[in-house]
Amino acid sequence: MIEYIIKRIIAGIISLFFLITITFFLMKIIPGGPFSPAEQRNVPVKILEQMQDQYGLNDPLLVQYGRYLRNLLKGDLGISFKKPDTSVKELITAGFPASAQLGICAILLALSVGIPLGILSVVGRGKLMDGISMLVVTAGVSIPSFVICSLLMYLFCEKWRLLPSFGLAGWKHYLLPVFCLAFSPIAYIARFMRSGMQEVMKQDYIRTERSKGVTEFVVIGKYALKNAILPVVTYLGPLTASLLTGTFVIEKVFSIPGLGRYFVSAVSDRDYSVLLGLTAFLGTVVIICNLLADILYAVIDPRVKMTE
Repeated sequence: MIEYIIKRIIAGIISLFFLITITFFLMKIIPGGPFSPAEQRNVPVKILEQMQDQYGLNDPLLVQYGRYLRNLLKGDLGISFKKPDTSVKELITAGFPASAQLGICAILLALSVGIPLGILSVVGRGKLMDGISMLVVTAGVSIPSFVICSLLMYLFCEKWRLLPSFGLAGWKHYLLPVFCLAFSPIAYIARFMRSGMQEVMKQDYIRTERSKGVTEFVVIGKYALKNAILPVVTYLGPLTASLLTGTFVIEKVFSIPGLGRYFVSAVSDRDYSVLLGLTAFLGTVVIICNLLADILYAVIDPRVKMTE
């Protein structure tokens, strides 16, 4: 187990290195920049050149790349070009709690709805619950999140005026964004559970337990669920990373002060340091969540060997 974890950490660091490298050079390839005349039309060209020199943007590309890696190894993610008095660490510290709170609530909602929905669709196959499950899965997979956001905002915020449409001031502010975040994961989790349960319920040991007179509730809860839930655990790693670090569209729609807001603004402002810092942070979270998911997979099913 320890050897496997060490190997995964090393592989994660290498993946993170390539992610940062590719992001760095892609940003430099795109025409324009944070202090280009096209982006800052009301600022004199001479002042823009001075700002380019101040941030080292006129240095050779490899020099800029080496300097960024050295600072990154020291834990320095840089300063925002658009907010010179604010570091990237401060932006992450300010935005991550809001994104994480929404993400945790969305994960709990997705698991608490998706898993039972997938189980009930198999237990009541061909009946009402199976039809409802397939409807939810189809809608969750095919309908984009911004469509769900717009529809729910119109109904609950504009038409019926039951819920607020922006911010996170109280518990009511969480309802719509959490549901919108969880809607698609509910569909995927239900689908994974449905296919997993269908496969497991055909196994010989399930038929053996039924022949012993074990109730269906015990068969599903004690014997079938543990094996059927493994695909959900695999999906849970990237899902957790995605939801904890914020979904850009939903945070933008509901004006939530999370990481998504900073990422979107950094793209439009060509704020290189913020983009690179958020990319490094998000990549780290993805690697950690995937590692924890793999460990949980092995804990649930001891037959899984933690080897390459």
